[in-house]
Amino acid sequence: MILSDTSVKRPVLAAVVSILLVAFGLLAFERLPLREFPNIDPPVVSIDTAYLGASADVVESRITRIIEDRIAGIEGMRFIESSSEDGYSRISVEFDVDRDVDSAANDIRDRVSGVLDSLPVEAEPPDIQKASSDDDVIMWLNLSSDRLTVPALTDYAERYLVDRFSVLDGVARVRIGGKQSYAMRVWLDRNRLAARGLTVADVENALRSENVELPAGSIDSDERQFTLRIKRTFRTADDFSRLVISKGDDTHLTRLGDVARVERTAEEDRLFFRGNGIPMVGIGIIKQSTANTLLVTRAAKAEMQRLDPTLPEGMKISQSYDTSVFIEGAIKEVYKTLAIAIILVVLVIYLFLGSLRATLVPAVTVPISLIASSLVLLALDYSINMLTLLALVLAIGLVVDDAIVVLENIHRRMDKYGETRLVAAFRGSRQVAFAVVATTVVLISVFVPIAFMQGDVGRLFSEFAITMAAAVAFSSFVALSLSPMLASKVLRPSEKENTTTKLVDAGFRRLQRGYHALLAGALKHKWIVVLVFVAVGALSSWLLTQIPDEYTPKEDRGAFFVLVNGPEGASYDYIKNYMDEAERRLMPLVESGEVTRLLVRAPRSFGSTAIFNNGIIIIVLSEWNTRRSAWKIMDDVRARLGDLPGVRAFPVMRQGFGARIQKPVQFVIGGGTYEELTEWRDILLAKIRQDSPGLIGVDSDYKETKPQMQVVIDYDRAADLGVTVSNIGRTLETMLGSRRVTTYIDEGQEYYILLEGERKAQRTPSDIQNIYVRSERSGQLIPLSNLVQLVEFADSTKLNRYNRVRSITLEANLADGYSLGEALTYLEGLTEEYLPDQVIIDYKGQSRDYKFAGESLLFIFLLGIMVVFLVLAAQFENWIHPFIIMLTVPLAMTGALLGLYLTGQTLNLYSQIGLIMLVGLSAKNGILIVEFANQLRDQGREFHEALIEAADTRFRPIIMTGITTAAGSVPLLISTGAGTETRYVIGIVIIFGVITGTLFTLFIVPTAYDLFGRYSSSPKAVSQRLEKELEESQHSE
Repeated sequence: MILSDTSVKRPVLAAVVSILLVAFGLLAFERLPLREFPNIDPPVVSIDTAYLGASADVVESRITRIIEDRIAGIEGMRFIESSSEDGYSRISVEFDVDRDVDSAANDIRDRVSGVLDSLPVEAEPPDIQKASSDDDVIMWLNLSSDRLTVPALTDYAERYLVDRFSVLDGVARVRIGGKQSYAMRVWLDRNRLAARGLTVADVENALRSENVELPAGSIDSDERQFTLRIKRTFRTADDFSRLVISKGDDTHLTRLGDVARVERTAEEDRLFFRGNGIPMVGIGIIKQSTANTLLVTRAAKAEMQRLDPTLPEGMKISQSYDTSVFIEGAIKEVYKTLAIAIILVVLVIYLFLGSLRATLVPAVTVPISLIASSLVLLALDYSINMLTLLALVLAIGLVVDDAIVVLENIHRRMDKYGETRLVAAFRGSRQVAFAVVATTVVLISVFVPIAFMQGDVGRLFSEFAITMAAAVAFSSFVALSLSPMLASKVLRPSEKENTTTKLVDAGFRRLQRGYHALLAGALKHKWIVVLVFVAVGALSSWLLTQIPDEYTPKEDRGAFFVLVNGPEGASYDYIKNYMDEAERRLMPLVESGEVTRLLVRAPRSFGSTAIFNNGIIIIVLSEWNTRRSAWKIMDDVRARLGDLPGVRAFPVMRQGFGARIQKPVQFVIGGGTYEELTEWRDILLAKIRQDSPGLIGVDSDYKETKPQMQVVIDYDRAADLGVTVSNIGRTLETMLGSRRVTTYIDEGQEYYILLEGERKAQRTPSDIQNIYVRSERSGQLIPLSNLVQLVEFADSTKLNRYNRVRSITLEANLADGYSLGEALTYLEGLTEEYLPDQVIIDYKGQSRDYKFAGESLLFIFLLGIMVVFLVLAAQFENWIHPFIIMLTVPLAMTGALLGLYLTGQTLNLYSQIGLIMLVGLSAKNGILIVEFANQLRDQGREFHEALIEAADTRFRPIIMTGITTAAGSVPLLISTGAGTETRYVIGIVIIFGVITGTLFTLFIVPTAYDLFGRYSSSPKAVSQRLEKELEESQHSE
C-alpha cells in the first residue's frame, strides 16, 4: 500500500505528519468549549399574561386559547404546553433542536402582536421570553446578614445585585427566593370606615389623586427657563397616615390614619427561604433555554467573587445549590478514567508483547489518535462533553487494534521468514493493509449513520459517533504510517529478545496449539457449532424480554429535591408548621456531614398567586466518596418524612438532558372536558391502587378540591340601589385580597402601595357582612350582606392544556427494579382497556424522551447492520463473506445483554449506543480471518488448509485486540464519583460483548466459512479472470 510503503521508505516524513497532527490537535483542544452534554437543549419560548381578578376558566377561554390558536403552525414547533390559573396564563412552546431561538421568539412575537386587540382590555400585555416560564433554577446563591431583616436583604438584592447577575451572558432571569419586597401596606379597618361614612373606593380615589408627581409647565424669562414640578409629598408611613380622605360637615378632616393602619413592611410576608435553618434570601439563576450551564454558573461565581468585598458589613453572599458541580465532577471523573484506560491498555500490550520496544509501536497511536480527533470536533463546532470524552475512553481500546495487527504481522514475518525488520515492516504492513482499512471503514460505517439521526438523540449521540469515527480513522492512518516506520527502527529479532518476551511467546504458542485442536474438532462436528449458534440466538431473544428498559440510568447528581404538598386550600401557617417540622427532622443529616446545604422554601411557586399549600426542600449532598448513595439518602428522607400526617413529601432526583424537577413518569390524558378527564383520571388511579405496580407517589396536576366560594350577586337589588357589579368586585378584591393602588418612591426606588382589610377581621365567610359599598344614586352606604350571597364549591385553580388539548397529567416516581418502559406500557394498557376511544394519550418530560428515543435508536441499529453489510460486500466483492462476518454480531449482542441481565442494568440510551458500537467491534475480528483466508486462497492454497492457517495466524492479534478493547473499558466499571451510573452501563456492554464476541468469533466464523465460503470467490477473482481472458485474446490475435 502506498501509505505504508512511503512511511517505511521516508521515516522522517512519517514522523513529521504525526507530530503535526498532535500540534494542531492540541491547539484545537484548547479552543473547544466545555459542557455537560452536546448542545441538545431545545429552544423554548414562553408567553406569560397576567389578567388580575379573572378565574382560571375565564383566563383559559379569553387568553390561553386565543394565543394558542394564533401561534399554531409556526415552523419547527414541537409541542405547546399551557396552564391557566386564577389571574395568570402561562404558555410554553418548545421548538425543534435545530431551530434558532431568536428567530423562534420573533415569530412568536409577530403572531401574538396580531391578537392583542382580541385580549381583554384589563389583561396586561403578554410577556414573551426565550426561556420556559417554569424553568428550574440552575444555581442558588444565598444572601444572608446578621444585622438586616429579610425585607431589607430583599431590598438590597433588588437594588444592587439582581441587575448585575441578569446581564451575564446566557442568563434568562434572576429569581429571588424568599423575596419580601418593601411596600406601603394600608390595613383598612372596616368598622372605622363605616363609622365615618367611607368606602374602600373613597380611600383608593384619595390615594390616586393626592399621591401624584406631575409636570406643571414652565416659567420663561428673557434669558432663562424654569421647569415646574409638583413633587410627591408622601414618602413615609407617617406621611401617608396624614393623607386626607374626606372633609366632614363640621370641617373635620378624616385622614388615612383614622381608618387604617399604615406601615412600611413586606409586600407579602407569607413566604420564607432558609438555608441550614438560617433565614436568608436566595438569588436563583435561570439560564436561557439554549445556554451552556457551565459557562453561566462560572460567570455567576466570578460575579459573586467580585461583589462579595463590596457588600455592607455583616452581609455575605455564598454559593449553595449548583447544578454545575455534578457536571464538573463527572467530567473530571471521565478524564481520570481516560488516563487509567491509557495506562491499562499500554500495560496489556506490554504483557502480550513482553518488550518495551515492541510496546512503543502501538502505544504511540493512542495519544496521536485521541489528540488529532480534536481537529474534527473543532471543525464541526462540537464541544468537549461527557459523551465526546466517553467516546475517547472507548476509542482507546480500538485505536491500538490496527497498530497491533500491523505489528504482530511484522513480528511474525521476522520470526517465520527470517526477514530483517526493514523488509518485514515493508512487506508485513502491505500484507495487512486491506484488513486494516476494511476494519476501519466498517467501524466508521457503524458510527456515521448515528450522526444523521434527527431530534434530541441524534444531536446527543452524533458528537459521540463522530468522535469515535475520527479517533478510529486517525488510528488507522497512524497504524499504516507511523507504526511500520517505528517497527522498521525499533523491533529486534526473536533470538535477541528478553526472557519476558520469550515466556509470552511460549504461552501464546501453547494457547494456539490448544485452539488449533479445538478448531479442528469444531470443523469436524459443525452441527455442534450450529446448535451453539442457534442456542445463543434464542438466549438473546429471551434476554431482551427480561431486561427492563428506560430512558437513562438513574444518576446520583449530588443534590435532590423534596416536593411537599399539603391539602388544597391549606393556609401559609399550616404549611409553614409542616415545613419547620420537616426541616427539624432533616437537620441531623446536615450535622452528620452527608448534607452540606438544606434549603427550605415555602410556598414552592414564584409570582403573585396566593397559593400556599406547597413547599420545596433542596438537599445539597457532600462529595460522592464521603457519603452514602443519594438513593439511600432519599429512602432515609422518605422514611423520616413519611409519617407527617397532613402533607405528602416526595424526594425527586433531577436527571440530565435538561429534565425539570419532576417525576419520571409523566402520562398525559386529553381529549374531553375537564369533567370527563377527571372521571378518566379517577378510573386510572383506582386501577393503579388496586394493582399496586411499582409506581410511587402517584399524583395528577388537576386538583378539583380547592375550597372556593362563589359570590352570587342579587343583580336586580344592586341595580335598584345604584350599586354596580364592578364596584362590588373591586371592594371585595381590596378588602379580602390585596390591591395595588399606586406607588411611592424611596431613595430612588419605586414601591407599591397596597390596600387590604385587616386579616384578623376576615377569618370566616360571615365577615363579609359588615363591608360597605356606596350607592351611586343616593350616596348612602349599603352593606354587602344585602346584595350578595356566598355559595361554597370546590374546583381546580389550574387548568392545563397540552398540544392545544385540555389535559390532565398523571405523574409518579418508580420503585426500585421497576423501569420507565414497564410503567408506561402498564399505563397504556390500562387506558386501552378501561378508557373510551376518544381519549388522547401523550407524554411529557422524561417519558416523552424515552418514547421517542427508543424508536430512533432501533432504526439506527438496523441501519448500522445494513450499512456494515453493504460496506463489507463492496470490499470483499461478494455477498457470502459479509454474511459470514455478520454472524458474529448476534453473538456479541448476546454477551452484552447477558452482562446487563447479570448486573441488574437496563436497556437505556447508553447501553443501546454500546450495542450499536458492538456491530462494528464484533465484525472486526471476522474480517481478519476471512480476509487472510482469501489471501491464502489467491496464492493457490487449498481451501481447508487456507482456512486453518488463517484462523491460526490471526488467533494472536484477535485475542490481543479483544483484550485491549476490553481493558480500555475496565476503568468505566471501577470509576466512582459523579456520573458513575452512565459510565458503568456502557462499560458492561462493551466488556461482556467484546469478550463473548471474540471467543465465539474464533469458532463460528471458521465454521461458517467452511460451510458457505467454499462457494465464493475472492475479491480479486474477476480481475484475475479478466487478465487471463485478455492474455488469451492477445494470443489468439
